[in-house]
This record gives sequence, C-alpha cells and structure tokens, in this order.
Amino acid sequence: MNKQRRLAAVRELVQSNRVSSQEHLRELLARRGFDVAQATLSRDIRELRLVKVPDADGHSHYTLPPESWDNTPAIKRLLPALYLGAEGTGNLLIIKTMVGGAQAVAEAIDWEEWPEVLGTIAGDDTILMVLRHPEHVPVIQHRLEELAGVTE
Repeated sequence: MNKQRRLAAVRELVQSNRVSSQEHLRELLARRGFDVAQATLSRDIRELRLVKVPDADGHSHYTLPPESWDNTPAIKRLLPALYLGAEGTGNLLIIKTMVGGAQAVAEAIDWEEWPEVLGTIAGDDTILMVLRHPEHVPVIQHRLEELAGVTE
C-alpha cells in the first residue's frame, strides 16, 4: 500500500466527512481499499497533524490543521467560533473556550509566536497562557477579544 496515497485519502475523507473517531476513519478508508491497523492510523493522524474540533451540537470531529487552510491565520478562523472569555492575574491568563476547543486554540496561539507569550497549556475548554510580564495580560486579552470579534 502506498503511504502517500493513503495520506491523501485521509486528507480527502476528513475534508468531505465529519469524521468523529479513528474507528470511523478506519471504516471510511476500508471502503476505499485501505486496510490499516489502528497504530498505523494513529501515526497518520499525527503526521497529518489532524486536530479534533467541536461543532455546534457539542460533538467533535477531525479537521486538517490550520496551516493547510487558505492564507487566513488559524487564530482568526478559530477564535470567533470557540472563544468564550479570558481573565488574568500576575503574568497568567486563563482563556475559556467551547468544550473541546482549547487545544486547537492554544496551538493556533502558539503558531502566532506572539513575543509576549512564553507558552500555553491546554485542557479541554481552558488554556493557561504564561506571559513574559504582568503588563502583557490586558494587551493579550484585548488582542484575543478583537480576533474573536467580541470587543465593543
């Protein structure tokens, strides 16, 4: 089996279907003649950097990583749909997202490489952002609100 053909099939399936699990993806691949083991599929998902994102009804599905989309930065695509708010203290900022959205948002923030940000840690719906200085908290909070479209 040609790995590049299989990866192309995974990409196409994720783009054209709401793939909610590895097993669902495995079944779709099998219909196309790709009989893959779960371990192989896990490696393919990691290699393609697929991410799970929530949809409006609270379920989640795989999607291609933001860098494979058009030229719109991932942060501008994700925050309007997933951002709920942020609150900070000291040099820490807690960002709340829709359930299942924190990891995708944190990764998009990391890709931005904002100089004020030391790093992020994501759970399911909460991101801990560590900033270089306490005075960066309101700056980053405002930037996130602007990108999410929630500023007044």
